[in-house]
Amino acid sequence: MYAIFRALGKQFRAEKGKLIQLPLMAAEPGTTITFDEVLLSSDGETIRAGTPLVKGASVTAEVVRDGKEAKIYVWKFKRRKNIRKKTGHRQKYTEVKITDLKVG
Repeated sequence: MYAIFRALGKQFRAEKGKLIQLPLMAAEPGTTITFDEVLLSSDGETIRAGTPLVKGASVTAEVVRDGKEAKIYVWKFKRRKNIRKKTGHRQKYTEVKITDLKVG
């Protein structure tokens, strides 16, 4: 049993009990969030594709924590100009645990 849902401009695959990293959201750890924009759902036998959304389907998740991904380094370099620049970036995310699926 799984569902593909849309959240914060991206699509994610949800299965019950699975941990998913979403882009940073303004939610405290321990709160429950419901995603209603389900694009596709399956109960193991039948697959329901939405046009554009599956009616009556939803994904419920609990916020586990906020975190940062591994650092990515970016080098900028211009030859013969003695210009070298190194910058880094760490993307922030919110980790959620899928608690319930309603396939519609």
